[in-house]
Amino acid sequence: MRGARAAALGNASVALAGEVWSMGNNVAGLSEIQQPTVGFYAENRYFSSALNVGALTVALPLGRPLGAVAAADGASPTPTVVPPAQAAWARNGVVAFEAQRFGGQLYNETRVGAGYGYRFGQISLGGRVDLLQVSIEGLGSRRVVLGTLGGQIEVVPQRLSFGASLYNLGQTKLASYQDERVPTVLKAGLAYRPSSQVLLVVETEKDVERAANFKAGLEYRPVPVLAARLGLASLTEQASAGIGVLAGAFQIDYAAAFQQALGFSQHLSISKAWGQKAQ
Repeated sequence: MRGARAAALGNASVALAGEVWSMGNNVAGLSEIQQPTVGFYAENRYFSSALNVGALTVALPLGRPLGAVAAADGASPTPTVVPPAQAAWARNGVVAFEAQRFGGQLYNETRVGAGYGYRFGQISLGGRVDLLQVSIEGLGSRRVVLGTLGGQIEVVPQRLSFGASLYNLGQTKLASYQDERVPTVLKAGLAYRPSSQVLLVVETEKDVERAANFKAGLEYRPVPVLAARLGLASLTEQASAGIGVLAGAFQIDYAAAFQQALGFSQHLSISKAWGQKAQ
């Protein structure tokens, strides 16, 4: 999970698209990014510095938007072969890069990755590759390579979307002792917009070695530049809430989550887009 928006929605984020945090939530969602975007994410779990998370992500659309290709050739800016809803998609997809660190001095994880998302029709597909380093003080470190695949489909355009993602599809082994492996996680969920102001998301997440986690979230936008969010997650018994503000080219999101036994977690993400937005 990446981004305070996802955190506020109970981490029900596999069906979300079009933001830089799709790199960590569902790489297929990168395909709907319209402008070069950079984002920074910070998380503190339960007021412990040993559980801090920091991430930096950059997403870059490749090629001119589909609707701009004909215009560059002197034809209509929206040719009949390109549906209006597709006119803003990057012609050659979107590539993204991410660096992330979790933990403190005794134990930490460092991850660098590259991802790519491409949309055709109502379907988006994506993949990413990560180099993960796990370090334990006194025991050294181990590096492994992980692969992730994601997909999304607009079941009802502008209304209902389905998303799915498989993390660590190779079930990569970290250590031979007790056959320790990086978790393999499958996520699937829906995003439904009953109106332009309301978004409902639901998701099921299944680690191959743990019980399923059911998550749900609600986002309400009284005005386009302001969002209020709520979320729940069953396995962690965690409730969350947050807000989002669009200030020019900056998107600023904050979330707080509460788990009865462990306490509060806080999440902050800031992203900036630049360049002309595709029309």
